[in-house]
Amino acid sequence: MKPRKLILTEQELEIMKIVWRRRSATVRDVYEELLTRRKIAYTTVMTMMGVLEQKGHLKKSAEERAYVYTPAQPQREVVGNMVQEFVKRVLNGSAKPLLVHLIEDKKISPEEIDEISRLFKDKRRKK
Repeated sequence: MKPRKLILTEQELEIMKIVWRRRSATVRDVYEELLTRRKIAYTTVMTMMGVLEQKGHLKKSAEERAYVYTPAQPQREVVGNMVQEFVKRVLNGSAKPLLVHLIEDKKISPEEIDEISRLFKDKRRKK
């Protein structure tokens, strides 16, 4: 198996979110869900899921008349890797600018700020 690329494209991430939510899915399952959002070809979904398998993000197994795909890693792990890669590439390894931006962004609800505050306090206590 080839090493995984940490960063997923927008379309790859969209497919992965569907498979994570369902826990397993066929190409047809993903295609039909994507079709409710936008026009897309079945062969495009099939190709992209094959690429995700080659990259190590999906595993496939033969069941009845179709392959069933399952996530190779939990969503939390993949998203965490993508965030770490973003911080490394864009912010020179410092998470502070990202955190400051998120805190100052008016789109964050007071509940989210409280939750983030609790996470910081818990992290500090554990150190």
